[in-house]
Amino acid sequence: MIDIKQLREDAETFRKKWLSRGLEVDVDDILAKDKEWRETITKAEELKSVRKDESQKIGQIKKSGGDATEQMAAVKKIGDDIKDLDDKANELSSEIHNTLLSLPNPPADCAPEGKSEDDNPFVRDWGTKAEFDFEPQAHWDLGEKLGILDMERGAKISGSGFALYRGAGAQLERALINFFLDRHTENGYQENWTPFIVTPKTMTGTGQLPKFHDDLYYSEKDDVYLIPTAEVPVTNIYGGEILENVDLPKYMCAYTPCFRREAGAAGKDTRGIIRVHQFNKVEMVKLVEPDQSYTELELLVADAEQLLQNLGLHYRVIELCTADIGFSAAKCYDIEVWAPGIGRYLEVSSCSNFEDFQARRANLRYRTEKGAKPSFLHTLNGSGLALPRCVVAIMETYQREDGTIEIPDVLVPYMNGKTEITLD
Repeated sequence: MIDIKQLREDAETFRKKWLSRGLEVDVDDILAKDKEWRETITKAEELKSVRKDESQKIGQIKKSGGDATEQMAAVKKIGDDIKDLDDKANELSSEIHNTLLSLPNPPADCAPEGKSEDDNPFVRDWGTKAEFDFEPQAHWDLGEKLGILDMERGAKISGSGFALYRGAGAQLERALINFFLDRHTENGYQENWTPFIVTPKTMTGTGQLPKFHDDLYYSEKDDVYLIPTAEVPVTNIYGGEILENVDLPKYMCAYTPCFRREAGAAGKDTRGIIRVHQFNKVEMVKLVEPDQSYTELELLVADAEQLLQNLGLHYRVIELCTADIGFSAAKCYDIEVWAPGIGRYLEVSSCSNFEDFQARRANLRYRTEKGAKPSFLHTLNGSGLALPRCVVAIMETYQREDGTIEIPDVLVPYMNGKTEITLD
C-alpha cells in the first residue's frame, strides 16, 4: 500500500510509474477525495471546539439560574452537524483506503521498463541444457510409466488440476522439501511451521486481497482462506509489532502446501504438474532495514540459485520489466529451470523486493534506535523453491533411454540411499 502523503507530494511520479505497469490511475480523483477528507476533518474539529465553548457557556448560564434552552438547541444542532461531518469523513476515508488497497506497488526506479514479458531482460544462466542421444520424454509420460505420478486418480479424488504422487514420486517430493529446508537453515533462515489457513486481514497484509480474491480458495462460513504461498503467513508473523534494529534482519523460511484456483489461467498447461491447484513450496522471507533491501534481494536470489546448482539443473535468471512485475513487488527476478522433455523454461522462483508496500498493509515497523519513532520495514520474499516444476526438471533432465530416472547426488541421502527411480 502506498503512502498517501508521498502521493500528495509527488503525484506525477506515481502516475508515470503506474502507467509503466500499463495502469492508468485517476490520481487527481484520489487527491480530490483526500483533500475533501482533510477539509471535512478540519471542519469537524472546528465545530467540536465551538461545541466545547458553547457547552461551557451553558454551564455558566445554568449555574447563574438562567434559561439555556436556546443555547442547548444550538449545541444540539452543532452536534448533528459534527455527526454528519464525521460520517462523511469516514466514508471518504474508506473510499480512499479501498482505492489505495487496490493499487499495485509503483515499480522501483531500477526496475527495467517494458510493455510485456517479451521485454524482460536476461540476467544470467547457469549450466547447460541436457543433451540426449534419444528422444527425451515429457514428465507425464515418464511418471505414468514408472507409476510415480497418477493424474487420473488425483482428478478422481479432487477434480482436475490435482496430482497424486506415489511411491518414489512421493519420496522425491519429501526429499526435496527436506533438502531445501536444510539448505536454508544452513544459510541462516529460521524455519517456521505456519497455519495453512489465514484471515482476510492476513491476506490483505501481503497484497493477495482484494486483487486476487478470485484465485483464492475461500471458506465463507469461517471467513478464512487457504494460503496460496507461505509468504502470506510468514510475512505477517510480526504484523502490528515494532521490532528493534538489533533484531534485524529477520531471515525466515517455511514449507507449506499452496492452494490456488488459478481462475485466470483456465486451459493453460493442463497436462502433467506444471500448473496445479495444490502444490508444495518452500518459501524464503526477509524483513530488513530499508537501506539494506536491495543488497538483500541479490542475496535472496543467490540462495534460490544455489539449490538448482546443487541439483545440477540448468536455469536462467530474468528480471521482470515494469509491465510484467507482480502486484506487490517494486523489483523482481524470476528463476526459470530448463525442462528438456517439454523443451521449455519453467519458473521455479520469483524473488521480490516489496520495499515498504507490504509493511504498510501489515503494519510491520521497527525502530532505528532505542526510543526512536517507528519506521516501516522493507519486506522481501522468494520461492526456495516451488516443487512441482523442480520435479518436472529432475525427471526430464535425469531420465535415461529406458525410462528410468537417475537421482541427483545431493538427494540420495534424502532418498534413503536410492540412486534411481525404476519401475517397481
